[in-house]
Amino acid sequence: MVVDKEFDLYDIVEMKKPHPCGENRWKIIRMGMDIRIKCEGCSHSVMIPRREFSRKLKKILMKHEE
Repeated sequence: MVVDKEFDLYDIVEMKKPHPCGENRWKIIRMGMDIRIKCEGCSHSVMIPRREFSRKLKKILMKHEE
């Protein structure tokens, strides 16, 4: 199964596991060697190494429109 993993800044993504608050919509707010994502439910942000992020990403829900 090949999943499109072309993510970009400000995209809304779904991870394999939901956040403890119950929401599973995350906005990518910073990209680099580490990726910072912010929970759309409770606004908690988490920093994840890029490699780990790619592994834990389930799908991209919404692409950011410039």
